[in-house]
Amino acid sequence: MFQPVITGTGVFTPTETISNAELVQAFNAYADRVNAENADAIAAGEMEPIGHSSEEFIVNASGIHQRYVMDKTGVLDPAVMHPKLRERADNEPGIMTEMALGACNQALAKSGVSADEIDLVICAASNHERAYPAIAVEIQQALGAGGFGFDMNVACSSATFGIQAAADMIRSGSVKKALVVNPEICSAHLEWRDRDCHFIFGDVCTATVLERKEDAKGAHFEILGTKCLTQFSNNIRNNNGFLRRTREEGSELPDRRDMQFMQNGRKVFKEVLPIVSKHILGQMEELGVGQGDLKRIWLHQANKTMNDFIGKKVMGRVPEEGEQPNILQDYANTSSAGSIIAFSKYSDDLAPGDTGVICSFGAGYSVGSVVVRRG
Repeated sequence: MFQPVITGTGVFTPTETISNAELVQAFNAYADRVNAENADAIAAGEMEPIGHSSEEFIVNASGIHQRYVMDKTGVLDPAVMHPKLRERADNEPGIMTEMALGACNQALAKSGVSADEIDLVICAASNHERAYPAIAVEIQQALGAGGFGFDMNVACSSATFGIQAAADMIRSGSVKKALVVNPEICSAHLEWRDRDCHFIFGDVCTATVLERKEDAKGAHFEILGTKCLTQFSNNIRNNNGFLRRTREEGSELPDRRDMQFMQNGRKVFKEVLPIVSKHILGQMEELGVGQGDLKRIWLHQANKTMNDFIGKKVMGRVPEEGEQPNILQDYANTSSAGSIIAFSKYSDDLAPGDTGVICSFGAGYSVGSVVVRRG
């Protein structure tokens, strides 16, 4: 058996940002147009008017101040309200592979590993631009990696589930070096015309290099344990897929609401928090890690209030400055990549022997946690 370690991480950040002010202006213009077009129905009580959004509402609901996106022009056009992404020819790299290369090259450089040493690529993300061939195999080819690759989708827990899969294979000896890549184009599955969720998501890609401890060339994090949990719930759902053409009524409509991100936020908030807190504390107990042993918690970046609640439960007190880093205010919710962004940006200062937990959670419900110790 081999000890798996994390030796490098990388973050690809798009160049375009959308501030809350820009987002609110576009959404309110859309709302005003729709309300004007349906003034008679609204006056007759047949339709509810679309309410305005506001910067204050967004910050209070989420803690988000801006988000990075692959394209902002379409999102901010009240007549479009979605990103405009160029269709690629079959012989061109897909947009997820394009994003992945930036994050992977950073992670490889940090770990001191060359791409041809990688013998496993896992593309773990909440949405994939196609069903097959696997995005991971395309990334593998673009990097010049060896071995094999496959895709995973466990929604917002995809990154931590991917880390567990890679760690298990390294531990067993079936692979030596792995890349877990999380290209999240969340802007494309978000309904930007829905006031309750139009501010939630952003785009990003993260990558994590895992290898055997004896092969690590420098600073690293030992993976003390991984733990995954799923429990079925419809409270976060996306009904898009190839089967839609088999359904006669409404199946041809590309903008059907149920084919984008849908969420019953209040139920998610109420049900997920105790599941996540119990999950992390249970894993810590199994590993003999006490609340006082934790130096840092890198949580899924979905909602600041949720993270504050979980952080307090897991640490047994209100986390001090820096113990539970948030990147949500700058990146918004980037699905599975969020906790990896936080880990990548806020882990180098830990001392040898310091212990922390990477945790993500989301649709499924799913929870994945990785307990690490600085080596």
